[in-house]
Amino acid sequence: MAEAQIILAHARESGIVAIAQGEEHKRARTALAETGFRRDDDGVYHLPVSGTETMVADLVACAKRHRVTVHTSGRRFIGDAARDLASQLPGRWRTSVQIYSHPSWQEDLVPWIWDSGELGRAIQSERIPYAATLHDAEHGTKLLFVELPGHKQGYLVGAFAPEGLEEGYADPHAPRSIAVPPFPGRAARAVADRFLPAYEQAVHARRTAVIAAALESIRADYGGWQAVVASDRSSDATPLRVAALGAASEEFLDNSWRSFLTVVDHAPPLMVRCRPASSPWPADAETLSRLADAVIAAEGLGVEMALGGSVTPRERRARAWPAVETWLAGGETFLRQARVSAPHRRPALPVSAPIRPLAAGHCAGRNR
Repeated sequence: MAEAQIILAHARESGIVAIAQGEEHKRARTALAETGFRRDDDGVYHLPVSGTETMVADLVACAKRHRVTVHTSGRRFIGDAARDLASQLPGRWRTSVQIYSHPSWQEDLVPWIWDSGELGRAIQSERIPYAATLHDAEHGTKLLFVELPGHKQGYLVGAFAPEGLEEGYADPHAPRSIAVPPFPGRAARAVADRFLPAYEQAVHARRTAVIAAALESIRADYGGWQAVVASDRSSDATPLRVAALGAASEEFLDNSWRSFLTVVDHAPPLMVRCRPASSPWPADAETLSRLADAVIAAEGLGVEMALGGSVTPRERRARAWPAVETWLAGGETFLRQARVSAPHRRPALPVSAPIRPLAAGHCAGRNR
């Protein structure tokens, strides 16, 4: 790849667009600016409304002076392709173009992409100068849409880690990205019928695993604290005074509360799906009710503290511990219910969804 390059593409509404890329992408930007191209908020350059195709010829000449190569893409503009896909997905999706002009910029994606398939590998091994994101705010789902590397047609669709679970790199629960064809109807059916259900299953499994890990951590701390109390000696085997026992208890309760906040964050969407009456353990309903009440109480305490309420450390521990204790007693009941509760599936697209080709244009966006 040239150190500085301009990719020209054709956008449905704005005509010819340009994208600067390469380690010396600033030279490409200079050439675009000098020939009258205007940069939008996504980092894409457009011909002005009064511009003509002669400006493209001027751009080629100007780019040559700045040692920038100009490449005409055989694909349509990525923003158009993403919008056409989004328009046929269930729900309300917003799209934006992402530009990774410098090769190192796409590395920023690596920690945030939640993928166990081809997209995650491509981001780390293939040059991806631009992409598009699709965001469904109602469900909190954010997708990445890129041109299929090494192919003249087709796209890859994968997911960003969901909010609250951002540390998803190399996570074994991550869904697998899928390749979709250059036809928005077929691509939308593949995403709606295959990828999104798999994504929601993955979110469900990950939340369940995170809660299980938090409860295990609390239980381990609790066991250590009980051992200290039972022995009447501190961890260094010195006699345990009353004051030291109080300090050890406070430390344990503080650590437990921090871990329990993970349960408070992730349990509610899983509890909504639990249907004990239709599970092998219908009697779990009573335990789930107590667990839900404990979460509500903990959420109330957390809100009160966040709003600057006058909650003393002693009062916080006194109010937090019953909720933690309830979950230590009933956590395994919740986990078995969560593991058998399939997440809600989005409605499949009708078979009659229109199939319109993503025709190539006359010439085939993190923004800095």
